[in-house]
Amino acid sequence: MSAPSRSRPAGLEQVPFALVLVLVAVAALRIAQYHWRQGAVIVGGALLVAAVFRAVLPSTRAGLLAVRGRPVDVLSYTGLGLVILFFAFTITNVPFGG
Repeated sequence: MSAPSRSRPAGLEQVPFALVLVLVAVAALRIAQYHWRQGAVIVGGALLVAAVFRAVLPSTRAGLLAVRGRPVDVLSYTGLGLVILFFAFTITNVPFGG
């Protein structure tokens, strides 16, 4: 008789992806309230959070954050997140909340 296998509840590997989606939803709410710079900063931060999750979690636990190979995913999430943050912080003549 084999030892019982330890299994996680179905869908638990999608928790990191769900956390990133919650951040994006908050960003969409801020953008809808005409605080587009704050929303852009939150989107950039969400992408950096996705990069950290993808870097530290094995592919079996990264869920839908695992799109390609780990290096490609981490570089893509990090690069896009930094670009969005750069533009959000460097656009001038508009207050941060505006």
